[in-house]
Amino acid sequence: MAGSGSGSPPCASCKLLRRRCTQECVFAPYFPPDDPHKFAIVHKVFGASNVSKMLQELPAQQRADAVSSLVYEANARMRDPVYGCVGAISYLQQQVSQLQVQLALAKAEILCVQMQHDESAAASAAPAPAKQQQLYHHHQQQQTMECEAYGSLLVQNGLMMNTLGSAGAAHQQQQMLGGFGSAGNTAMALQEACLKKETLWA
Repeated sequence: MAGSGSGSPPCASCKLLRRRCTQECVFAPYFPPDDPHKFAIVHKVFGASNVSKMLQELPAQQRADAVSSLVYEANARMRDPVYGCVGAISYLQQQVSQLQVQLALAKAEILCVQMQHDESAAASAAPAPAKQQQLYHHHQQQQTMECEAYGSLLVQNGLMMNTLGSAGAAHQQQQMLGGFGSAGNTAMALQEACLKKETLWA
């Protein structure tokens, strides 16, 4: 791209730095004069000399992607001077973890309701003796309490995620779930436990 020497306006970098823009200007292909904010923010965060050095060390075919990354990181640093784009990534990961918790809780509730419905239907179809009926109700109550315990664990974990709201939230989630693993594995563990109980009482 030709610089101001051929009659074209200087690129955003040379215009901001008040210097002559030549055909060899490393900034000209990536910082056009009609978008001064793009270079201004990169210059503010990284410095023009550092950006120039990085671009010169890269092959020409990789420079456009490098500039896009620098612009993205610079904008993220302006919004969050401490974490930058890492803070944005951590925030999105936290939202994914919260959705996983909600999904696992919903699956646990559906599983408990389904099993209670199936057991009630089976008990109505084949009335059991009084003692066996008492054991059945005791088993049903125990199963419900365990399902609620799993659900309570997930709810507490979700509330903790909302309270933390930081880059370490995903790590805290893993510590709280402990042996149950991820939120999806928690639902699977609940399902396996309930199926085992169903087999024992069949």
